Amino acid sequence: MTKLFYQALTFVAVAGALTLAAQGQTNSGQDNAMGPGSSEGHMAKLSPADQKFVKEAAQGGLAEVELGQLAVQKASSDAVKNFGQRMVDDHSKANDKLKELASEKGINLPKSPSVMQKATKERLSKLSGDQFDKAYMSDMLKDHKKDVAAFRTESSTGQDSDVKNFATQTLPTLREHLKAAESIAPKSTQAANSSLKPSPSQP
Repeated sequence: MTKLFYQALTFVAVAGALTLAAQGQTNSGQDNAMGPGSSEGHMAKLSPADQKFVKEAAQGGLAEVELGQLAVQKASSDAVKNFGQRMVDDHSKANDKLKELASEKGINLPKSPSVMQKATKERLSKLSGDQFDKAYMSDMLKDHKKDVAAFRTESSTGQDSDVKNFATQTLPTLREHLKAAESIAPKSTQAANSSLKPSPSQP
């Protein structure tokens, strides 16, 4: 009887351990399904406005980098070239931070600029010299005015704390970009206008 009793106890213990192991695997699977990279786990937490901001910020950042690279190649003014390089550097850093944030929130970011932004790049790529400088800086003025407004709104009204913090931390850099664009744009405009005037040696 004693031997049978201990065998029965052993069987019960093994069965209990197997049951707990099975439950652990099930719970682990559920945890993985709703982990940090889960779209269902985090997309539901982001408001439509926050989702829209993140995706538009991603597209805008990609566009700024591509246009900045174009400026480095095609601009005739050193000031415009330097501004373009700053766009590449600063927006690349912001883009990396946004990618990390999107990964944590389970958001799939756009991998290319918008159709309108692509059209802007196409238009600028056909220009050169002072004409490019003037058109590029004009676009940078408009873009950064919109960017500052969008990031300011998100930093004030964003519902997700992480997205809101990203907007708040990036906003000062965008304001610096806008200030730089405002100081450079008139110079490139004046240069473009002066290039159209005849030189004193001409009749």
